[in-house]
Amino acid sequence: MIGRRRRVTPMKIALVVKGKEDRFLVRIMQETENFIQVVGLADLSGEFSWLSAQEKKNYFVTSDPAKVAQLPEVEAVINTVEDREVSLLLKQNISAGVEIVDVESSDFFKTLLRSKEELIEARKLKGELWAILNSVQDAIEVADEEGVIKYVNPAFTRMTGIPFSDRVGKNIFEVSPRGSLASSLIKQKPVTGHRTVVGGSDVEVISHSSPIFVDGEVEGAVVVFQRVTDILKLMDELEKSNTLVENLYAQINRISGFRWTFETMVGKSKSFKAAVEAARKYSRSDVPVLIEGETGTGKEVFAQAMHHQSSLQRNPLIKVDASFIPESLLDLEFFGCEEGAYPGAVRTRLGKVELAQGGTLFIKGVCQLNEHLQEKLLKLIREGSYQRIGGEDALTVDIRVMVSSTRELKSLVRQGKFREDLYLELSPCSLQVPSLRQRIEDIPLLAETFLKQLSRKTGKNVHNISPRALQALMDYDWPGNLRELWNVMERAVMVVGENTIKPEHLSPYIISHAEGPSIFSELVPLDRMEQMMLKTALARFGETLEGKKKAARALNISLATLYNKLKKYQVGP
Repeated sequence: MIGRRRRVTPMKIALVVKGKEDRFLVRIMQETENFIQVVGLADLSGEFSWLSAQEKKNYFVTSDPAKVAQLPEVEAVINTVEDREVSLLLKQNISAGVEIVDVESSDFFKTLLRSKEELIEARKLKGELWAILNSVQDAIEVADEEGVIKYVNPAFTRMTGIPFSDRVGKNIFEVSPRGSLASSLIKQKPVTGHRTVVGGSDVEVISHSSPIFVDGEVEGAVVVFQRVTDILKLMDELEKSNTLVENLYAQINRISGFRWTFETMVGKSKSFKAAVEAARKYSRSDVPVLIEGETGTGKEVFAQAMHHQSSLQRNPLIKVDASFIPESLLDLEFFGCEEGAYPGAVRTRLGKVELAQGGTLFIKGVCQLNEHLQEKLLKLIREGSYQRIGGEDALTVDIRVMVSSTRELKSLVRQGKFREDLYLELSPCSLQVPSLRQRIEDIPLLAETFLKQLSRKTGKNVHNISPRALQALMDYDWPGNLRELWNVMERAVMVVGENTIKPEHLSPYIISHAEGPSIFSELVPLDRMEQMMLKTALARFGETLEGKKKAARALNISLATLYNKLKKYQVGP
């Protein structure tokens, strides 16, 4: 499944409370054990009868706040007691590097508590819903996004004669491929009044099915066989529960997941500010956007920023890079295929267009699309409809389209290489991202920002750039733009043996513009140098097929050797 969350190491904390009235806080902490682990508890009342035997065994329990503050494994102390003496005692005894968090003054912590309470309530609601599903007298079946059947209620077994154990774990596309549950998963929309025979039985039913969306993606579907008396109310409650979970996960993603926004973009030049201002305006609508600019200027960064400031920010942003996908596979990548559409297509495959449902589809390198795909893209923009490979039915989707190009589309239209009607659909909201040559005054700020990020990434204490090195950076013409600047700074951080970047630490071709041949202060392993040269060549010439041909010529190797080395070092997407 796309977007699986990584498991993080829980933060170990100690709690300072004033009696059993704060037991709710301990219980909430237990519900967040994937993120927070309680190792110590100081209760000023000295009364611990409200703790269970297991809790007393798991925690270091005391009435002295100073003792929990000195626990060696504690990373933070949560103080819920509004007492100046307690606060002073904690500060006097806290270990170095350990944080003290006052619940009353910490907006973030109070938000976390509210979110966890809502999540607990959502889980309780889902438990109640499952109880209803088990007791309702009409048949219900649930499958995940892959079609694997996860649940059937007792009424299903009574109606069809198929035992629970013979149904759960099977794939709906195999046991009942023509039913409404399979159809709802494929179409990603409700299917009502569907008359069919339940797969594996001779029972004819009228069924109603609906997909289950979480975080804008289909997580599965549920089907109800006719004769359900309260199913509409049940589905309404289920939808509310799913919406609550979606909102909670959206809040967590905004806190923990990095995404480009206008606030995180770096630059103060007039050309950069003008591009940002235009992008902010385009964020307020859902019309297509054309982003043009040289390779490495940050076109994808602008697309992310516009999406995350738009009304679609809670829904997915799906990228398709036409430059890195063979032309013969682009149709499949965009629009998916039906089962049996070609040899080896053993099941229906969803395309990127379907995955972007309700959100934004970002097409990188739109100038690479052939005439056939340009026509399908035009229909998608105008009508919101498309067909899978091998499909007969027109499917509908509600998405916003953003595209980027390293080549001027208007020029390609004049050359007959790009459809004029498609260009007209894209061009009203066009954005020109300035090259680094057009924003030279931003180079010091960008270099400093990259240096900080790379120092954290590599663990090296490099925090200065000498004036001569900075001047060399500003004298260079940067055909690879921001991506090339990043690679140059990455190489400099790897070879430097001190805390300051000097001219001799920069790439030789940078120095040749300023001070002549470079003298390296440290030796670098050949494989590491080869990897950096590959990155620099791609940044300089671009990542299209034509750019790779130029990179291969510049490195004096064949195109096949270039591809082998890119694969070996995992350079590029």
